[in-house]
Amino acid sequence: MRGPRLPALPALLWLALAPLPGPAARAELRAGVRLPGGQVTEESLQADSGADCVSLELRAADGALVTLTADFRQEVKIFRALILGELERGQSQFQALCFVTRLHRNEIIPSESMAKLRQKNPRTVRQAEEVRGLEHLSMDVAVNFSKAAQLSSHIHNVCAEAREAIYTREEDVKFWLEKGVDGSMFEVLPRGSDLPELQRCRQCPERWRPCMCSYSLSIEWYPCMLKYCKSRDAAGRLSSYKCGIRSCQKGYTFHFYVPQKQLCLWDEET
Repeated sequence: MRGPRLPALPALLWLALAPLPGPAARAELRAGVRLPGGQVTEESLQADSGADCVSLELRAADGALVTLTADFRQEVKIFRALILGELERGQSQFQALCFVTRLHRNEIIPSESMAKLRQKNPRTVRQAEEVRGLEHLSMDVAVNFSKAAQLSSHIHNVCAEAREAIYTREEDVKFWLEKGVDGSMFEVLPRGSDLPELQRCRQCPERWRPCMCSYSLSIEWYPCMLKYCKSRDAAGRLSSYKCGIRSCQKGYTFHFYVPQKQLCLWDEET
C-alpha cells in the first residue's frame, strides 16, 4: 500500500533550539519521501533520548515494510524487513528478516538531536541530499532470539516476527564479544566459500535445497549529520550553533544462508 501523493515543495527539517522537556524526551515525525521509481511513501521517524535510540520505518516500492532501529547505548543497528509472501507458492502472508550490525559513530544523528526535529512544512516530499554507497554485507552468523536481549533490548520487539531469521556478521560478533556479550547466542552459518556446492538461491533449481540468499533494502531518507551555523555576539566573538540536518540515502544488500530456497523466493533470475 503506497502512501499518499504529496506536493513537492522546497523545504527543510529544522532543529528546534528549545531544550528538551525534562531529562529525556520521545518524539515522532512523519515525512513524505520520494522513492527511486517516483512513488511517494510516508516515513516515520521516532526518537527516544531516554533509551538513546531512534527508529525509522517506511514501505518500499515492492510493498515490504522496512525498519531501521539504532541503539546508540549498545552500539547496535537493527534492520527488519517484512516481505509480502507469495501465497500461491506456498508462502505465508509475509516473511520477516532481521539483520543486526554494529552501529558506528556518525552514521546517524544522535537521539537527543532527532528528538528535537520539527518540520517547517509537513507536506514537503523529501529527497536525500547525499547518496551514500551501496554496502554488501555477508551475514554469516545466526542470532538466538531468546538470548538476544543482552545484545540489544530492542531485538525482542523489533525482531519478534523473525525469530528464526536473525542474522549478523562474524566481524561484528568479535566486537561484541570484546564488550562482554555472551557468545552462546551466536551460531556460525554455512558459507559459500566453505561449501562450493552451495549455490546462490537465484541459480538453485529446487525449492527445498539450501542456498545463499540475497536481500536488498534502502533507507531512502534519514538525518545523517548535523548542520552548524555561525554567528557573532555583540562583542564580535564568533560562535557556532546547531541549525539543521543533512539528509542521506543508503542501500544495503545482505547475503545469508537459508536451509531451503522456499525462504528466498524474491531472489530469482528475471
